[in-house]
Parts: sequence; C-alpha cells; structure tokens
Amino acid sequence: MDEFWALQEVSFAVQKGKMLGVIGPNGAGKSTLLRLVGGVSNPDGGSLSVNGRVGALIDLGAGFHPDLTGRENIFVNGIISGLTRREVQQDLEAIVAFAELEDFIDSPIRTYSTGMQMRLAFAVAVHIRPEILLIDEVLAVGDLAFQQKCIERINQFKAKGCAIMLVSHDTPLVGQLCDQALWLQAGR
Repeated sequence: MDEFWALQEVSFAVQKGKMLGVIGPNGAGKSTLLRLVGGVSNPDGGSLSVNGRVGALIDLGAGFHPDLTGRENIFVNGIISGLTRREVQQDLEAIVAFAELEDFIDSPIRTYSTGMQMRLAFAVAVHIRPEILLIDEVLAVGDLAFQQKCIERINQFKAKGCAIMLVSHDTPLVGQLCDQALWLQAGR
C-alpha cells in the first residue's frame, strides 16, 4: 500500500486581525489543515504553532448530543471550548439570541434542522471570544440574513485582532472577506 500524506510542505502564518482563505478542490487537505490548527489532530511531521484561544466551526453540529436540548448543548460545547460554567451562564441569552432559537432552545437537538444546528454552533463558537477562529464551509448553510449576520460578526472579530481561517469553495466570498488565500492542491 502506498503511503498517503494529507498535507505536505504547507507553510503559512496568519497575523492578528487578518483572515486567511483556504481554497482548493475536494480532497486537497483543507479540512485536515483546520483540524490540525484546531488541535483535533496532531501532525506526523513538521511543526505547528498556534498562539491563542481557538474557536472552531469545523464539523457542523459535531459535539452536539442529539438527545440534549439546545440549552444543554450550549453548556457542554461552551465548557469543552474552554469557558467556565459561569461564563456560559453569563453569555447564554446572547448565544440564544444570536442563534435566533429562543422558541426552540429547550427542544432536543435531534429536532433541529441543519440550519438551526449551524446557527447554534456558530453562536457558541463566537461567544467563546476566540483569538483564532476556524471556519469550515459553514457560511454556505442558512438563510441570507443569517449569513450576513455571521459575516458582520467575523468582521468584528477581525477588527478586534482575531486571526481567522476560512475554508470555502466560494471564491468570491474568500475574495470579499480574506486578506490572503492559500490554494491547496493534493495536500500541497
């Protein structure tokens, strides 16, 4: 069996307040790159340096338990992301309001649409006050008004010095939002 490297010879830096778009065809290594930066996986070789609290929107709804309510999942995901229970409690109303899920927050996640789960995941991620925000294609889900709300929040993070990585197939969106882009082709 031939050895397969998802990523090789990839080098980049994202400065505070800047946004890097990561583009390329399916299977190019984009999501793997975000998983490495997010600490979900460790590199087999090379080096990786991440300096700051990471907020990640990598796998839509990953970490949500289908039988827990939206409220319960906010606490679980907030604490897993590094917030204290008190911090989650203080931000709870703002998270629910941002996600626009007031009427459904006490229903099990399994009853949520994909768009509702995405809104809740985004709302939790942006309320952990990340210094580094990783976004994998999630802006393609949801209605246009919510997408615009997310873009506005991303711009606020950039203005406050957050470093952001956005994986997307939407090259016009990358051109609109990002300061620089990284093109991956077969993991290089």
